[in-house]
Amino acid sequence: MPKPRLLNREEDSLPLERELLVRMHDLMVKARVLEERLIQMYKQGHGYFWIGGPGEEAFNVPLGLLMKKGQGPAYDYLHAHYRQSATMMALGEEPIGALRQMKNVASDPYSGGRNFAGHFSKREWNIAPVSSPIEVQYGMAPGTALMQKRHGGDAITIVTGGDAGTAEGDFASCLVWSSRKGQELPVLIIVTNNKWGISTSAEGQHGETHVADRGKAFNMRTKTIDGNDPINAYLELKEAMEYVRTERKPFLMEAEVSRLYGHSSASGANFVGNEQDCLAQFEARLEKHGILTRKEMDELRNRYTEDMAAMARQVREEPLPAPETIWNHIYAERK
Repeated sequence: MPKPRLLNREEDSLPLERELLVRMHDLMVKARVLEERLIQMYKQGHGYFWIGGPGEEAFNVPLGLLMKKGQGPAYDYLHAHYRQSATMMALGEEPIGALRQMKNVASDPYSGGRNFAGHFSKREWNIAPVSSPIEVQYGMAPGTALMQKRHGGDAITIVTGGDAGTAEGDFASCLVWSSRKGQELPVLIIVTNNKWGISTSAEGQHGETHVADRGKAFNMRTKTIDGNDPINAYLELKEAMEYVRTERKPFLMEAEVSRLYGHSSASGANFVGNEQDCLAQFEARLEKHGILTRKEMDELRNRYTEDMAAMARQVREEPLPAPETIWNHIYAERK
């Protein structure tokens, strides 16, 4: 599969302000350490299942930083999937919520101790609940985008999912409903392509050269980008979002990313050494350009590692959901 063009790679320039670069690195480290702690919790028996996004931080952090955060149609909606922890951290979420969901304690802010890890939701920020069935979020996204089109303004709907899930009918429905002539919707459709569907390689599963090519049949703008480069991802996402905000039309973006710990705990959640590590690559560039020293980056990781360990110990002492709450959080809360 041809590789997408890498922005500014020839000069290895850093066309973003130092403050933003440092912030992006901080969030990437925070998200990576969180995911590694969640994996550790699972392996220690403090969770039933792990699935997450280590290896996608270079794309997911810029996505969160660029979103218009708030509640209601004047703000962006996110229909995410379960590899989105770095986006949540970039939006300002505290990592202890993810640890609580892994442990399935009653204080889990997303599901009250009832769901898998990585199933985020936050009404105050228009974060729609992550669903376990694959790619159903693509079928839901046109709904909030239609509401935003009727409301007016520049807020958009963002939907993310994996490459394997684009075989589902929900993805095709999203392309159809987002692109009807004269009724186009302000939705940024994102596919994070890690080249795997659980244990099935993408080779031989896709007839198109790039997943993004499918959008061309629907007359929507498309692009395949290097999602392992956070600077490239930030600039490309910024441009795509500005287009959707201004034109009120859909944009299909495919980001090529890595899968550093396999699909989930179902495949072992062990480190995969032959994948690109976006964090290691970014740190090498920051060190080369004098943005951060190796000592500063190591100290940051150590600090977050200690913080996550302390939070995990706290969560282990918190109570599980009480039996009498079994019917809560199903449709609507009792009055």
